[in-house]
Amino acid sequence: MPIALLALTISAFAIGTTEFVIVGLLPTIAADLGVNLPSAGLLVSLYALGVAVGAPVLTALTGRVPRKQLLLGLMVLFTAGNLLAWLAPGYGSLVAARILTGLAHGVFFSIGSTIATSLVPKEKAASAIAIMFTGLTVALVTGVPLGTFIGQHLGWRATFLAVSALGVLAFIGSLLFVPSNIRHSPPASLLQQVKVLGQPRLLLVYAMTAAGYGGSFTAFTYLAPILQKLAGFGDNAVGLVMLVYGVSVAVGNIWGGKLADRRGPIGALKIIFAGLAAVLLVLSFTAPHPVLVVATVLLWGAVAFGNVAGLQVYVVQQAEHYTPRAVDVASGLNIAAFNLGIAGGAWGGGLIVEHLGLVHTGWIGALVVMGAYGLTAFSGRLDVRDGGRVVAVRRVVGGH
Repeated sequence: MPIALLALTISAFAIGTTEFVIVGLLPTIAADLGVNLPSAGLLVSLYALGVAVGAPVLTALTGRVPRKQLLLGLMVLFTAGNLLAWLAPGYGSLVAARILTGLAHGVFFSIGSTIATSLVPKEKAASAIAIMFTGLTVALVTGVPLGTFIGQHLGWRATFLAVSALGVLAFIGSLLFVPSNIRHSPPASLLQQVKVLGQPRLLLVYAMTAAGYGGSFTAFTYLAPILQKLAGFGDNAVGLVMLVYGVSVAVGNIWGGKLADRRGPIGALKIIFAGLAAVLLVLSFTAPHPVLVVATVLLWGAVAFGNVAGLQVYVVQQAEHYTPRAVDVASGLNIAAFNLGIAGGAWGGGLIVEHLGLVHTGWIGALVVMGAYGLTAFSGRLDVRDGGRVVAVRRVVGGH
């Protein structure tokens, strides 16, 4: 493995940690800054919005910047955002820090795959991308629970300082080992991206993605207060439960990919969305019971991100059929839809917490995920219909 690829993986690990560690720190941050839980939950929403905007818009605007220079600039921006969070005197400045960091996140993953594949022979391109994205999985398994532990024992600011140190390490690794002569094709223009958004079948996939993750994050954003206030866990236990969740996510990603290979994306997504909705519904009943809620979180992790492979494969399949000249754009916009779902779920979860209570985030999130299931089933029926029409046309044209 080229050492430059390791630098990219460290960057992905740092970015994944700062995105999700906030979930374990919400009660601590809310208490320290004197804001309620829904306001603290906006730190998740606004970060995700930064990613959703940063990925398509800033990637297009920085298309002519040399890749290494852009990569280094992004890690500077990422580190600065986390340092600003460390020093934030109040809620407003912490919000600004999260948005700034989210912008860096969006562009990094837009260009990261291109850089990773440039570091290895063509036949190893997929493996290079997989290695880089391993940083995200490892972040969920180790970075998030460790960051939660640091924040609960040394203060939440210490977590952002630690992530800043990871940003510096990634910057140094990229500076020393990522080559300067990385070739790249200019990314899609904003006009090309808008054209993709005019394709109804792709919009349907984006709605599936947004609803699926929106429903999950309606409850997941408030997992720490659910564990503390409803199940009665202490600070130390929250970090351990986050570890359980992260390990389950890692297993679920592998399982979800294999399921998509066996059943096809639509078949796999229907199974995973149905399972996710069931787990979220069960959460509303198990939340007050320590043992049962840990078991629920374990199952939750297995299906929460298991749909990643199916959704990405499906959006590529649809793009190859409807927008064959913009497959990469369509795939990238699905990442934006993922983050819009997170933003909407965290925001909606905040309203639920404020007006109904923590325990209601589970079953309402389940209803949203069932919406994703319905959209998936509908898209599958359209595939069958359109496939039948294609066959009919071929028979008429080909005479058989």
